[in-house]
Amino acid sequence: MTDEKWTIGKILTWTKQYFGEKGVDNPRLDAEVLLSHVLGRDRLYLYVNFDQPLEANELAEFRELVKRRALRMPVAYLLGWKEFMGLRFAVGPAVLIPRPDTEILVEYALSRLKTRPTSLILDVGTGSGAIAVSVLSQMAEARGMAVDISLDALKVAEKNAADHGVAGRLELKCGDLFSPAEGRCFDAVLSNPPYITTSEMAALAPELWYEPKGALAAGADGLDFYRRLVAEGKMYVKKGGFMALEVGAGQAAEVCALADLASGLIAVEVVKDYAGIDRVVVLEWRS
Repeated sequence: MTDEKWTIGKILTWTKQYFGEKGVDNPRLDAEVLLSHVLGRDRLYLYVNFDQPLEANELAEFRELVKRRALRMPVAYLLGWKEFMGLRFAVGPAVLIPRPDTEILVEYALSRLKTRPTSLILDVGTGSGAIAVSVLSQMAEARGMAVDISLDALKVAEKNAADHGVAGRLELKCGDLFSPAEGRCFDAVLSNPPYITTSEMAALAPELWYEPKGALAAGADGLDFYRRLVAEGKMYVKKGGFMALEVGAGQAAEVCALADLASGLIAVEVVKDYAGIDRVVVLEWRS
């Protein structure tokens, strides 16, 4: 990319080709999103202003973003945010980028809790806080606790809780799984735990290597965290409450099978995502 005069249309065409050569998925879309970010405009603006030249500072900022995206850094990290449940969440390398699949978990929780407006929820492995913050943002009287083993992740979650006006109703605790919630019981325990197998980790797309490995890797069969969540979960779920766990494709049956007599929990429902894939396993007290 030389210092010749670059218009919006010209730079988008060049960037699409360059990203394509680097193996970037959706090269045109990524080019438009990054340029929109630099210009502080929406993508429609780009289409009606193809002939607008870029200022030197805009070009320099865009060049830097293009360079980093070509190295396969996720767009969300380059922007510093990701939309989830209609809200903008701050993200960075300390946290997993929220995915649309996880919205299925949040939507299910909201549907179950609508008759219990003062519910207390627990988000295990909160990361950016997307699950807990999204639920509390739609339940004005609910309260929650969000737990993560990473202090850096909790700093991101703290910002998101403040940005969306739920900080006063959300406790943020550092610790391993349920340990910070000792002695507490919740109407809903929610989690999107790590579920990538060891073999799958080796074949991850380059973008995923920028995300925290602790939020992805889950042992040889991808079930390490589910075993612990199910084995310990009954102590933290109120009678009449539930635990809802996001699962990877093909894992639902195995996670359901973990809810045996010893766990005191039983799998009562499996919720599919919009692609028809089993995405959320719901557990309740065994009567």
